[in-house]
Formats: sequence, C-alpha cells, structure tokens
Amino acid sequence: MNWSDDAARNRELWTKSNAEYTGKKAREGWAAEEISWGVFGIPESDVRVLPELDGKDVVELGCGTAYVSAWLARRGARPVGVDITPAQLETAREMQQEFGLEFPLIEADAAETGLPDACADLVVSEYGASIWVDPYRWIPEAARLLRPGGELVFLRNSTLVLLCSPEGDVPAGEQLVRPQFGLHRLDCWDGVEFHLAHGDWIRLFRANGLEIVDLVELQAPESAASHEYYDYVSSDWARKWPAEEIWRARKR
Repeated sequence: MNWSDDAARNRELWTKSNAEYTGKKAREGWAAEEISWGVFGIPESDVRVLPELDGKDVVELGCGTAYVSAWLARRGARPVGVDITPAQLETAREMQQEFGLEFPLIEADAAETGLPDACADLVVSEYGASIWVDPYRWIPEAARLLRPGGELVFLRNSTLVLLCSPEGDVPAGEQLVRPQFGLHRLDCWDGVEFHLAHGDWIRLFRANGLEIVDLVELQAPESAASHEYYDYVSSDWARKWPAEEIWRARKR
C-alpha cells in the first residue's frame, strides 16, 4: 500500500517503538483493571468521559497494542482496533492470546479504515489517530463511522502544553515559545504529529456533523510523579496547567 509521507514515517517510528518500549509495556496496559487516561493515569471513575459501553460497537482509531480496546471489551463493548503498524498489531494479538480476550484487529490508515458507514456507537482514540493522523483526514472518517447519536472520545496533548514546549527534548516551560496561529503539522522525534487550536477543532467538528458534549482538561493528581518515559511535561507543571485534554463529541 502507498502510505502518505507522514503515515509512512509514523509507521516506521512505531515499529521501532514497539520493539524498544511499547511491546514491553503492553502487558501492563492489558492487565490494568480500570481505564485510565493520560501520562498521569487518571482513572475513568474520576474523569467519566465514556458513555455506557455494554453492548456497544466501538472502533479504536490508532489502537497500537489495543489495551484501550481490551478495557472496553471487558466492560461489554464490541471493539474493533485499527492501526497502521503491523508490529503493534502483532503485539496486540499476543496479548489477546495471553489474556484470553479476542476482538478484530485491522491494519489500516485510521483515516481510511475500510469499515462500513454507521458501524459504531463509539469511536475512541487515546493518543492514536488523535495526534498521529491529520485531523482533517481522521475526523471525517470518525464521523462517517458513527451512527446518529454515537460519540467520539479522544485524548490529546493540550494546546497550551504545545505552545509552552520548545523544539527538541526540552520539557514544557512557563512561557509561550511556539505560535498558535498556523498550528497543525509538527515534525517531532522521527515522526509527524498533528495538533490544532481549539477554534479549529470546533469548526472541524461542526463541518462533520459533530456537536461538542464536553472538553475535559486533565490535572495531574497531587500524588503524581513525572513519567519516566513521557518526560515532555513535569507533574508539577501539569498540576498547574492542563497538559492533556479529552474531547467528547456526538454525531447529530
């Protein structure tokens, strides 16, 4: 398949990451008893952004090793995991066998899944398509997959943490160092991330028949320590300002 430049780069990045990091951490994610969100692992019971899951059809866009889909399946949902990286999906299949939990895993671009129209009650992305695929491509696909009344829930870096993040491996500081106007594609590490300002997100939702239900700006708990791997932001910073945010939208 002919991938776009950003998709090909991200596929290669996550192939390496799976070997060096993600594959080792997959078991921890699959073994977790409760859904948690973000770098500081805030429990879903505190955030409460997911709708009722029992019996619902779910598509996870950019599922990686599919630990989010595993969480959802244990709560009665019928998930389908979509990811562009074969190595990630292979790790997910290994976890399915180890934990005795099966659901479909599809190798595809999250913006071109090949799944039928209106096949999902919920589309979810936890640092998958939500930052690694151009939103002007994946949001229309998410809207296409949703049934009327279905919901989109995704986690991303906050716009504020991006504006306070210098280029290179330097954690977010307390000053604005990046322009907000024109925010879209960011070349980082060996891959490509995509980020929009809030106004651009809102206009994109409306253009695709989605209405905002909630925007949850995550705050690191007092007990949180800085993450050993995702060190782009300290726990102290994230206790004062939102480093991550969860959007929830509904298809009209």
